[in-house]
Amino acid sequence: MFIPLLVDLYNHHPDWKVFMVCMVTTFFFGGLLALTNQTETLTIRLREGFLLTTLSWTMLSLFGALPIWFSELELSLTDSIFESVSGITTTGATIIAGLDEAPPGLLIWRSILQWLGGIGIIVMALSLLPFLGIGGMQLFRAESSENEKAMPRATALATYIFYIYGGLTFLCMVCYIMAGFSLFDAVAHAMTTIATGGYSTYDASFMNHPDVAKELVAIIFMILGALPFVLYLKALQGNITKLYRDTQVRWFLSILGSVILLLSIWVYSQNSQDMTGDRLVHIAFSVTSMITGTGYANADYNLWGPFPVALLFFLMVVGGCAGSTSCGIKIFRFQVIYAVSKSQIKKLLSPNGVITSLYNGKPIPADVPLSVMSFFFLFALTFTVLAILLSMTGLDYLTAMSGAASAIANVGPGFGPIIGPTGNYTSFTDTAKWVMCLGMILGRLEIFTVMVMLLPRFWKP
Repeated sequence: MFIPLLVDLYNHHPDWKVFMVCMVTTFFFGGLLALTNQTETLTIRLREGFLLTTLSWTMLSLFGALPIWFSELELSLTDSIFESVSGITTTGATIIAGLDEAPPGLLIWRSILQWLGGIGIIVMALSLLPFLGIGGMQLFRAESSENEKAMPRATALATYIFYIYGGLTFLCMVCYIMAGFSLFDAVAHAMTTIATGGYSTYDASFMNHPDVAKELVAIIFMILGALPFVLYLKALQGNITKLYRDTQVRWFLSILGSVILLLSIWVYSQNSQDMTGDRLVHIAFSVTSMITGTGYANADYNLWGPFPVALLFFLMVVGGCAGSTSCGIKIFRFQVIYAVSKSQIKKLLSPNGVITSLYNGKPIPADVPLSVMSFFFLFALTFTVLAILLSMTGLDYLTAMSGAASAIANVGPGFGPIIGPTGNYTSFTDTAKWVMCLGMILGRLEIFTVMVMLLPRFWKP
């Protein structure tokens, strides 16, 4: 909170006092927790792992909402928590109208929340989720162990990832400045691009400054943010071939390229005169923004026709790679389902054959397929429940469906006139906003992390 405090002081904005009070308050409670939990050895068992993960993200969201609540925008507590949860989960859904005139400290604070949420989910995906066995993440337990041999402590792994994350953010900022952004906008957008969060300093997002150079920078760094950060670490350690040989990376780039090509052909078939080089960049930007869950907008895709809307709707839940800042179902789960389905088909043709499902050239552990299929089922069930709850608050079918998908996949914008790329979530009722907050937390923490605490057995000693 010290950074937005300095930004407001530099711009002579009175909200610097708000950040000062919130900073002292947060420091007091954080310091109190640190002092009362000092111990020589700290053992985190499975139950504590689930509880620690869920409560950490929840409490960070609540304290992150304080500067928003007390700012000159005079937002309600519900709106402030919604904005903070959307930030820390890197969703990018906003209830603030008039971002162009919002306090500069608040704008940079929103970007910081997403930036912290991005690095938080990477570290959690590398150090905790594989050992909790969440939704097939145990598939990456070997990678985590491999990293720990080189760097025995989890804090060392987090430190190296932080350097890579910070380096990419700085590089993105420099590229944005070279593309024409001011220093302030470049810093704010660089943090939310690498975090694949999507918060902008303008209501119209990238539509406020249509520029191919800026969009190209965003496309490149959105893709970099959606790739596994552990592969960047291995590349720095000299094993650069891992980055382009990884099947998850290949699948992600193949899906991305195929959808861009498909939409480009569609646009050309509708109006060949409209298919220019700039138009191709606009299409690539929207597709990349949706599949990575960033949620930046450079055009109103609701006007493109029914086919692009349907394609983008399903694309928004796909997500990027595991171990990235991206969200959604994740590419590796589709790979596991594909490998298992392929093996089942082969067994039908050769009932007595010994057929093994592979991922990245290695046999898939026996417990992974069941875990992945359970995640798919729970993802679909949670999406259905969220959509029904949102429709009960009075929202139309398209808004409720796309809002639920946007929340659980941590994308941000939805479809339709209310929450499309030109709208926001201001008109949602307080009940709908709390439902969205629940969906965003569930989606960011891979659903199982939160759901497991609803079981009575979890609380038994």
